[in-house]
Amino acid sequence: MSELVEIVDSLENKISKLLHKIELLGKTKVKLEEEIEYLKRDNEASRDSISEWEERYNSLKLANSMLGSENNKTEAKLKINTLIRELDYCIAQLAE
Repeated sequence: MSELVEIVDSLENKISKLLHKIELLGKTKVKLEEEIEYLKRDNEASRDSISEWEERYNSLKLANSMLGSENNKTEAKLKINTLIRELDYCIAQLAE
C-alpha cells in the first residue's frame, strides 16, 4: 500500500511541476505575442518612413532635373509626359 502512496505522491509532484511549466510557458507566450505586436508596429512605422523618404528623394531628383541638371533630363521629360497624360485622362473623365 505504501508503494501506491509513493506512486500517487510522485504523480502529484510531476503534475504540479507540469502545471507550473504550463503557467510559465503561458506567460512567456503572452510576452512574445506582445513583442511581436510591438515589432509589427515598429516595422510598419519604418516602412512608412522609408516610403516617405523615397518620395522626398524622387521629388528632389525631379526638381534637380527640372533645374537643368543634365543627368536626369530624360527622366524629367518622361515624368512630365506621364503627368500630362494623367491630366488629359482626368479632363476626359470630367467631360463625359
